[in-house]
Amino acid sequence: MQAGVLVRARVATALLFLLFGVTLGVWTARIPAIKRDLALGDGALAVALLAFAAGAITGMQATGRLVDRFGSRRVMLPVAFAEGLVLIPPAYAPGLVALTAALFVFGAVHGTLNIAMNANAIDVQRAWGAPIMSSFHAVYSIGGFLGASAGGLFAHAGAGPRGTFAAVGVAMVALAAWSAWWAMPAAVAVPATAATPVERGGLVRGVLFLGVLVCCALVGEGAAADWSAVYLRDELRSSAGFAAAAFAAFSVAMTLTRLAGDRLTARFGPVVVVRASGLLAAGGLGAALLAGAPVAGVAGFACLGAGMALIAPQVYSAAGDRNPDAAGRALARVVGLGYLGFLLGPVLIGAASTVVGLPGALAIPVLLALFVAATAPALRPAAAVAASRPPA
Repeated sequence: MQAGVLVRARVATALLFLLFGVTLGVWTARIPAIKRDLALGDGALAVALLAFAAGAITGMQATGRLVDRFGSRRVMLPVAFAEGLVLIPPAYAPGLVALTAALFVFGAVHGTLNIAMNANAIDVQRAWGAPIMSSFHAVYSIGGFLGASAGGLFAHAGAGPRGTFAAVGVAMVALAAWSAWWAMPAAVAVPATAATPVERGGLVRGVLFLGVLVCCALVGEGAAADWSAVYLRDELRSSAGFAAAAFAAFSVAMTLTRLAGDRLTARFGPVVVVRASGLLAAGGLGAALLAGAPVAGVAGFACLGAGMALIAPQVYSAAGDRNPDAAGRALARVVGLGYLGFLLGPVLIGAASTVVGLPGALAIPVLLALFVAATAPALRPAAAVAASRPPA
């Protein structure tokens, strides 16, 4: 493949990760305005947000076979255009029922794009011949920040959700068009030398265990999103502004680590990177919980962000490379389990906090990060797994 074609393919895939992050970030930033405009209570809003999650999981599970049958490019490009469009209807919903339906569709498209773009990222990485997966996830993190910032700027200017989502949706359609123009041609044959076929049962077990690993990692990400500020504010008695710095530190550390992640993976390999990541996350947050000071809390969540940053990209790469012909189905399993961890982890921590207190409950992501570190050898390439087995 010509170098220029491959560079454009990498940029095209990165644009989809940017689009994915921006749409989610701007939607999250305008949730309070949607709630206010429709006069929704907390319970009603929770129902609508649950519809988004249900749609995302449905889209993820339905996409795997489509990607394996038609290729990631043919699936991700139409869905990328749809992502910019389905952002708009929730702003026009007249009530809870319409909002719930609109968010289910938004979630389904979002989940579909998640699988298809990660599958395409694995294809591009295989053709590139070096680790580049972390850079795509760094672009997603940057997109989330840009989307949230754009939502905040529109809110500060007095614009409602309709104007916000329409403007951002049009911009996302333009990004999708750029990606479609530069995407890697479907006819390009990508060598799959890193993957060695293994028996079907072993492949399924291995992929499901990779899903467990990313689920454990995303429990920590969900915990940081939902509980970091609460922990600093209520348990450590910091100011509201300083409490918000905990999640900001988590996000910045995650983004910066992802920007360096490909170089680290190329030098040390995915097993060492994931083991070190788990130890950093567990050691940093664990030490902060023992210290019980606001500054330590911010530093601890920064370590958690840096530690979590590279786990999901490496797990997704490993899942897609186990069998390139079934990469879509493998990613659907793995990403779906990870998403469940992100959704259910904060709930588990909240329930545990009623028994052992919030500091004790936050030990859950610490223990799970240690589990990820201990089981990092599961990310060895399929060829190494097959070679390590004793002869029959």
